[in-house]
Amino acid sequence: MVKIGDIELPDFPLLLAPMEDVSDPPFRALCKEQGADVVYTEFVSSEGLIRNAAKSVMKLDIYEKERPVGIQIFGANMESMLQTIDIVEKSNPDIIDINFGCPVKKVVSKGAGAGILKDICLMEQLTAEMVKRTNLPVTVKTRLGWDHDSIKIVEVAERLQDVGCKAISIHGRTRAQMYKGEADWKPIAEVKNNPRMHIPVFGNGDVDTPEKAMLMRDSYGLDGAMIGRASIGNPWFFKQVKHFFETGEHLPPISLAERVEAARRHLQMAIDWKGEVLGVFETRRHYTNYFKGIPHFKEYRMKMVTSDDSKDVFAAFDEVLDKFSDYQFQ
Repeated sequence: MVKIGDIELPDFPLLLAPMEDVSDPPFRALCKEQGADVVYTEFVSSEGLIRNAAKSVMKLDIYEKERPVGIQIFGANMESMLQTIDIVEKSNPDIIDINFGCPVKKVVSKGAGAGILKDICLMEQLTAEMVKRTNLPVTVKTRLGWDHDSIKIVEVAERLQDVGCKAISIHGRTRAQMYKGEADWKPIAEVKNNPRMHIPVFGNGDVDTPEKAMLMRDSYGLDGAMIGRASIGNPWFFKQVKHFFETGEHLPPISLAERVEAARRHLQMAIDWKGEVLGVFETRRHYTNYFKGIPHFKEYRMKMVTSDDSKDVFAAFDEVLDKFSDYQFQ
């Protein structure tokens, strides 16, 4: 059993990574149904929250069926981050996660996200004060370091643990790498193998097959895997990994009917949550992956990603189901 504070999770839990414009309530619900053990919100700006920015406040919406769910926040200003804790607690999440890993320039330029990897003392101080501010378990998501020459993740993880962090998720790249090259899990394993570490250490980066998840578990000895890009348009990934762990075999490919049904439910939940206009617009990014592999699909994809009326998108789903009913996914 793995524990984040008092939250009990199964051996080697699978966590849905916080992803901007992806891990919203509809997508989290689908991933939860398919076996995600913990789900995280999109990352929420502390500055946006304390200014009551509508987009930031909306990201605090969580639902009972998602639990355990973590709300992830980012920022570099101590007072803003502490005020954010007070606001976030009102949404009653199970976990508060601090983003010390986002590599995007507009976040890093403010000293937040991966930008704080240049100031490990501030990283430690922020975590310590946020832990003091709440009774909820505080976790951290970060990267190996700012660049190859400044990787101190073993020390960083130990310092964060010592000030009360209840779990750490580590992306196996530096900020300088962004999302290029291969993730390096060896330094994450070094964190886990540090005899002073006793909190869960989760690996993140390039876990895109059940075999890689098993490698992370069995060869690197990590406590769990945080899944990001592999789940986009493929909420079944969590179920696929768990089936492989249990049987050593791959699940049969997800059928076209299942994919259409998931896309249909995803869109409807998005409309119910954020309204017709945003629901239609912000679900578009998932369709390419839902139907990845179908030949000569461009005409139908264009209908899905250019239609502003949900009726047209739902109609496109029906067309796909009819047109490609005999297609077998690999």
